[in-house]
Amino acid sequence: MKSHYMGVDLGSTTAKTVIVDEAGTIVSSEVVQMGAVSRAGLAQSMSGALAAASLSAADIARSVSTGYGRRLVPGAGRSFTEITCHARGVAAMCSGTRLVVDIGGQDSKAIVIDDGIVDNFTMNDRCASGTGRFFEVLARAIECGIDELADLALAGDKNLEVSSMCATFAETEIISLLAQGERREDIAASVHRAVSARTLGLVAYVGKHQPIVMTGGVARNAAAVHFLEEALDAPVIVPATPQISGAYGAALLARDGAGDHLIPAEPTDALPGSVKVVGTSACSSCAGSADVADATSRATLPIHPV
Repeated sequence: MKSHYMGVDLGSTTAKTVIVDEAGTIVSSEVVQMGAVSRAGLAQSMSGALAAASLSAADIARSVSTGYGRRLVPGAGRSFTEITCHARGVAAMCSGTRLVVDIGGQDSKAIVIDDGIVDNFTMNDRCASGTGRFFEVLARAIECGIDELADLALAGDKNLEVSSMCATFAETEIISLLAQGERREDIAASVHRAVSARTLGLVAYVGKHQPIVMTGGVARNAAAVHFLEEALDAPVIVPATPQISGAYGAALLARDGAGDHLIPAEPTDALPGSVKVVGTSACSSCAGSADVADATSRATLPIHPV
């Protein structure tokens, strides 16, 4: 009898796959970064997770997909939004979590969880400001590797004004600061502070709740976590594997839906419950804008403890 379940999170820049057993324990996981919504990265992530678990696709009882490219995942029985899957995954990873701050390659989210259920959320998915893409621009401008950013930022002791939070023009501003003789460390620290302030604005829409858990690829950046803690004036918890929380949640939803307590039928393109757009934040430097969404009623998706 098949007893393994797969969750696949195909994001804007990274493919994540998690396989769990009947108990909800992670058997294997695979994170692959191969460019924008990459089918090759998706295939490599799925095959890598199966190989690590010594399983074949025929051994998977059910799979659930999420992320930007969730419609592209072969064999997925259902798909759910990142909001639902991140909440499910984080609730299992860090019991008692009240606020999830997820910063990925191209978007950022603030999700309030109440007793393991999505209570409210807001997200920015139309502007690269404050996302992994923004940090890539910073790294390129100051000519360092993306893995070097954290150490540089933590070594900075000067707070420079970084007025542009648009990725399109940020590189020009950073180059201008370099031309003025400012240190790379101070520039990196100042950009991290500006990103944290942007994230604080996102959290303000849903309210600050504790404990706070940070997920997504940017959570691997120790400086991003440090400056976010400063901005929120609160400790921020980072799971050991912050990139897989969405895929983990998807895998748990696959497991939950395979038993007697089936997932309620609801549209897979929206968070369960009534959702409305409460505002639009326009970018003053480019044509981009970010919708601010608000869940007006509690999600009905059950979150079963693992």
